[in-house]
Amino acid sequence: MGAGIDEVAERAGVAASTVSRALRGLPGVSEGTRERIRQLASELGYQPLPSAARLATGVTGTVAVVVPDATKWFFGQVVSGAAGAVRAAGRDVLLFELGDGEGRRRFFSGGVLRGRADAVLVLSLKLSQAEVGMLRALDLPVVVLGQSSEIFGSVRVDERAAARAAVRHLLDLGHRSIAMVGIDDEAEVTAGSAAPPSRVAGYRQALLAAGITPAADCEQSAPNSVAGGRTAMRRLLAAPVPPTAVFVGSDEMAFGAMREAEAAGLEIPRDISFVGFDNHDFAPVMDLTTVDQDVRGQGAAAAELLVAALERRVAGAPGSESERGTRTVKTRLVVRGSTAAPARTSTNPTTAKAGN
Repeated sequence: MGAGIDEVAERAGVAASTVSRALRGLPGVSEGTRERIRQLASELGYQPLPSAARLATGVTGTVAVVVPDATKWFFGQVVSGAAGAVRAAGRDVLLFELGDGEGRRRFFSGGVLRGRADAVLVLSLKLSQAEVGMLRALDLPVVVLGQSSEIFGSVRVDERAAARAAVRHLLDLGHRSIAMVGIDDEAEVTAGSAAPPSRVAGYRQALLAAGITPAADCEQSAPNSVAGGRTAMRRLLAAPVPPTAVFVGSDEMAFGAMREAEAAGLEIPRDISFVGFDNHDFAPVMDLTTVDQDVRGQGAAAAELLVAALERRVAGAPGSESERGTRTVKTRLVVRGSTAAPARTSTNPTTAKAGN
């Protein structure tokens, strides 16, 4: 049986924590000492255990990831991207799913995270003042994904610019009656997820820049699901003059909206065009033009911010200000077969071009 960490430390004439740092490649150990410890560990047959390293260094080796709903495609992709970056840094992921409002209250009211993680990644949550206070009290690096933060590190995409690019694509094709299917913010509150109002703002900005006045009845919202997309699309199709194109706030909703349009006898893209948002794995199957927001890349970027903050703390660098980094992940429009020039000219007065 191999030696323990205490025996290696005694033979090397150093503390057990120094042995752990040396064998894990952490800073704060001279190269000469590090090499001597490695040689002794090899001679004595010492194999460090994760639990021993944690006790010796006072860290858990774990990054906590907090998600509203682990069953959603978006969150699954973010977690996958984050987990890859965390594992590459030699750490583990501890996943917390809030599930509903009660789960969220329980998570933020108790000491669930204390002593169980070295850093926290929070996905798409509108944090209350009390929740921010709880996270700050942990004195750990925190990164929020999906929104800006003056307190924590953050990773986001420029949702307004991405939405404007999506709508400009439809305008460039010749569409003038362009509707939007948005995510119902209220429907997301129970799960604790932050809906993206910036996508609606980008949609409106693109229309106004083209001299088109956005109309309230050309915007419909519903829960972020395939069924929600069908429901919102049904309302748009009930208008006296249905739109010739629709920008949809998520790909899952776009799938439902497309199915509803086809059920009504419309052919895509001859009769109606669709642009989604996400670049979901099924988007190529549905031939959906969409905004690719590099979901896995967002997760990886958030994890990299956290790992960098952890390394600074291990090296003895001050936290707080140095841990408020912000990254904006680039988006791109992926054009597929769900968009084309309109086959009919809209006379919908609610979206008529101003001045004509």
